[in-house]
Amino acid sequence: MSAQAPSEVSGTGSIDLRYYLRVLLKRKWLILLVFALVVGGTTLWARSQSKVYAAQISLIIDSKEPRFLDNQIQDVNNDSTSAYWANKEYIETQSKIITSRAVSQRVVEKLGLNTDAEFLGLTKLPDAQRAEVMKHVDAVAMVQGKIKVESLKDSRVTFIKIEDGDPNRAALLANEVAQAYIDESLAQKLKVTENASKWLDERRDSLSESAKTSELALYAFRKQSDMLSTSIDDRANMVSARLTATSQALTDVQLKISGLKARVVAIRNVQAQNAADSMWAEALPAARENQTLQKLKDRMLGLRTDCTELQSRYFEQHPKLMECRDKLALVERDFQRELSNLVVGSEAELREAVEKEKNLLALFNEVKAEAFEVEKKKLELDRLKQESDSAKRQYDSVFKRLKDIELSGLLRTSNVRVLDAARPSMAPVRPNVPQSILLGVIAGLIAGLGLALLLEFLDSSVTSQLEIEERLGLTFLGFVPTIPQSATEGQSKDLHIYREPKSHIAECTRAVRTNLLFMSPDKPLKRMLVTSSGPQEGKSTTAINLAIAMAQSGQRVLIVDTDMRRPRLHKAFGVPNDVGVSSLVVGEGRLEDAIKTTEVPGVFLLPCGPVPPNPAELLHTKAFGELLVTLDEKYDRVILDSPPVGAVADAVVLATQVAGVVMVLKAGVTHRDVAKRTVRALNDVKAPILGAVLNDVSLDRSRYGDYYYGYAYRYYGYGEKNG
Repeated sequence: MSAQAPSEVSGTGSIDLRYYLRVLLKRKWLILLVFALVVGGTTLWARSQSKVYAAQISLIIDSKEPRFLDNQIQDVNNDSTSAYWANKEYIETQSKIITSRAVSQRVVEKLGLNTDAEFLGLTKLPDAQRAEVMKHVDAVAMVQGKIKVESLKDSRVTFIKIEDGDPNRAALLANEVAQAYIDESLAQKLKVTENASKWLDERRDSLSESAKTSELALYAFRKQSDMLSTSIDDRANMVSARLTATSQALTDVQLKISGLKARVVAIRNVQAQNAADSMWAEALPAARENQTLQKLKDRMLGLRTDCTELQSRYFEQHPKLMECRDKLALVERDFQRELSNLVVGSEAELREAVEKEKNLLALFNEVKAEAFEVEKKKLELDRLKQESDSAKRQYDSVFKRLKDIELSGLLRTSNVRVLDAARPSMAPVRPNVPQSILLGVIAGLIAGLGLALLLEFLDSSVTSQLEIEERLGLTFLGFVPTIPQSATEGQSKDLHIYREPKSHIAECTRAVRTNLLFMSPDKPLKRMLVTSSGPQEGKSTTAINLAIAMAQSGQRVLIVDTDMRRPRLHKAFGVPNDVGVSSLVVGEGRLEDAIKTTEVPGVFLLPCGPVPPNPAELLHTKAFGELLVTLDEKYDRVILDSPPVGAVADAVVLATQVAGVVMVLKAGVTHRDVAKRTVRALNDVKAPILGAVLNDVSLDRSRYGDYYYGYAYRYYGYGEKNG
């Protein structure tokens, strides 16, 4: 788990820049090492790289070819320049063509690069081996790898860039790639033209045969339908006129028949009504309109009058009367015959009209059938003519397109133009040594700083009050700064606060003492145990410092060295260790002889004594408990210095026999997980843990040094380092 930033400790939201400065100063040698390695490596790499030169040629790529023919065949990508996306897609396609293997293949074949040992980088190989290696080297892929295409935004200008170890060869390759691209484009267009020409040629023959077949079919139909001399339209007009005339004649006859039928019906009605009268026909309207009948009637009436007059004057046999009667009889017969002819004529005329109608109807149907046939032939003729015209148009279109393609192929025009040819440049583009060194400097700084910060944030050791209180759940009693080497030259560090009572180390120790006293103001903590999670964390020094600080307040303090495995308190005070705790527990020696007076007023020491083979068993004995009770009666404070909790079980045994346990954690050394296990072990035996002291805090290098340093100095009002 990463460490907290200083802002978390102080409770403010701002970032303490001094914290990061201390991190950098703390790991300055690591940062300098990483910086030197990165810069040195970058410099060596840049200077060891072969020089690379660049050359570029600029092209203008139009989306259309120049037009010299009115109906010239256009390229497939014949897009309008106003269509932005279409042109962008076209330019991208052309870029892919430039970097294609086909273009590079043309360059390799033209310049013979597949056998150029210098280009292939095989000049150092022997001739025999070089020839064999050349067979497996892909010169085309090498050329492809050198080609870079860039398009100028909002223009039709495209740059072809080539990078090579030889500036002259770079310019040559750039120009040859551009020419190969133009040649490849022309070759592709010619290939398309050839394929189109071949297809159109085959299509032309097929359409020519189809046109001939259609024309022959049209001629055969005209001949079969007798339309060679008369057009189908004329035939249709004539049939239409005949049909119209026949229809009119048929209509007239039908009207006449209707009138004749009415006349015959009227005659028959009159005849039925006057069947007894031989002169019944005289009542017919037609009789009154017949001039001949009227003349015969007038003559008949005149003869009757004459005969009546002659009869009145002559007798019956008189020749005049008889002659008159003969004439009258002759006229009457003529009149009756004329009446009879009138009736018979009407019926005969009706029969004649009906027959005429029958003939006209047959003729009308015949003409109508002929009209339908002519219309059918006209449709067939139109179809054949359309097929013939369509075949001819297709043939003409294919023939014209074929000629256009042949002319377009002969023109060999291109939509690509060279704007500026490539020229050799003697300034290498790579390696850029100054730029590489600058990048190395930047990368070295970033890598060094990043590694320092990473290591700092990955540090899992206990370093702050926040970690002690929140991660371990302990009361923070205070911190003890690192004792500088310059302050202890030729002297023991354990008695530093005695020799330097006004140092900030002494003040911090007195702050810890004060916090401990306030832990139980009503019932003083007479017996305390000072322990740690592991060895070399400063528990013995902390125990001595607490004893000195308490003694300076006027108390009699006894330090008991209960570390029966590695005792060292007697060495710190410079007293013998012949009689001590182990001796008293086993009943050897007197307490007065075992307790030693130290050079610090008010501080007494009960050393460990001879190291026993079974320290844990001794600490469990009744004698040891009675010894502690005796010591409580003789001294104001009894401070026990025990072994580390994580090393042996002695400290856990001792923790159950004291009024409070003080844990010592070494800043930047004690790991949180180890400290947690120590706290758990003490809690398991229900040990009264008073809190923790953060030891060996470097005020110059610690990430929280300024915070603690400023806090202590502001609180206690000390500005000197040594009094």
